Amino acid sequence: MASMFSRAFLLAEGLGRFNGSKILGCKTSLVKQPARNLNVHEHISYSLLNEADVPTPKFGVAKTADEAAKLAADLKTKDIVLKAQVLAGGRGKGHFKGTSVSGVKMCETPEEAKALAGQMLGKLLITKQTGEGGRICNAVMVTQRMFPRKEYYLAVMMERAFGGPVIIASSQGGVNIEEVAATNPTAIMYEPIDIDKGITKEQAERIVNKLGLDNVKDYISNIIMNLYKMFLKKDALLLEVNPLAEDINGNYFALDCKCRFDDNAEFRQKELFSLRDWSQEDSKEVEAAKFDLNYIALDGNIGCMVNGAGLAMATMDIIKLHGGEPANFLDVGGGASASAVKEAFKIITSDSRVHALLVNIFGGIMRCDVIAEGIIAATKELSLKIPVVVRLQGTNVDEAKALIANAGLKIVPIDDLDEAARVAVKLSTIVKLAQSENLSVNFEIPAIS
Repeated sequence: MASMFSRAFLLAEGLGRFNGSKILGCKTSLVKQPARNLNVHEHISYSLLNEADVPTPKFGVAKTADEAAKLAADLKTKDIVLKAQVLAGGRGKGHFKGTSVSGVKMCETPEEAKALAGQMLGKLLITKQTGEGGRICNAVMVTQRMFPRKEYYLAVMMERAFGGPVIIASSQGGVNIEEVAATNPTAIMYEPIDIDKGITKEQAERIVNKLGLDNVKDYISNIIMNLYKMFLKKDALLLEVNPLAEDINGNYFALDCKCRFDDNAEFRQKELFSLRDWSQEDSKEVEAAKFDLNYIALDGNIGCMVNGAGLAMATMDIIKLHGGEPANFLDVGGGASASAVKEAFKIITSDSRVHALLVNIFGGIMRCDVIAEGIIAATKELSLKIPVVVRLQGTNVDEAKALIANAGLKIVPIDDLDEAARVAVKLSTIVKLAQSENLSVNFEIPAIS
């Protein structure tokens, strides 16, 4: 079971889901349906917070070095911070490709801001989350540097363990909250909110009391209540302010805010979703989204097409059981057309590391003959030279088998999942060895009984 949970966690994280179980210590919330929930840049988070009457430092967004210089001059301070607007954690500890410049830099003059912006804009920022490929920086946020006297953690999120929204708070902010949960769990407090009644003044004051901020009770209570109102108004899944900081003058500001919004609410939040920065997402994920497909990249060499997160996890486990490694997963869901399946094949095989394909579909609403039509069309159009192993079960499976058999293509149909995975792993190994020796491999069409 541990293996299944680990696969579920990987799939959920790779598809962009926030996982509160890291904080809550609850395994049950690891099993989530794959989704690509909207994640927005820091400057957008700041704008949304200001709109909700949650205070932030003064800021502006620059897309050119000259704009950065002007914004820095407008701040009228020598305490200036430039933050690369890249959707990845650890920007301050990261660096731009080929340089030692990090994603968060301090400076004192507009001239310095201009020079730094020139070193950031249009460059790839590499952090622990982006990997060596990095992620493009198309804008920088220019803001006033704050000098926190004390930092707090404050978040609102949807969590199954509480059956709805919960406010999470801690007097230990400005650090990784998962580390706080692991080393000092009593420092974190949870305040479940009744979704029908909403947050009450008493609940907000209870949080303030636990944070030790009674001297500014009304002020912080209002911030908490405004944050919750924003959470509801924007159909958020997560609003994480870390830190909520007190400066040397006794004022409080949200210095950073991670926001995630429910993709199912896009029809209500058209203006918000129009702000999605597709340049920050995997190009294959972007392409998959055009056809309502879910894509996740991994590190192996077997491309996988499945329908459903559960089947994806089972497929991953059985491939690894036979000594193989998945290169990616593409979930075609329950209603993909033959053309969408063809596009799925294009996306999967665009990864040069893929040495074999394993199609594992359990047909319910998703008919097996539709999948077969898409596979045949893709194999012909792409002139695939790598082996394709197909395991289909369910609705119209006999029709699907007949289509594949009559296509005259190098597609290997196998009914048993264990055997299909074993063959896919073996064929991927053969292709890998052949490529390492600059040899081509010609796979014969199997006899269909």
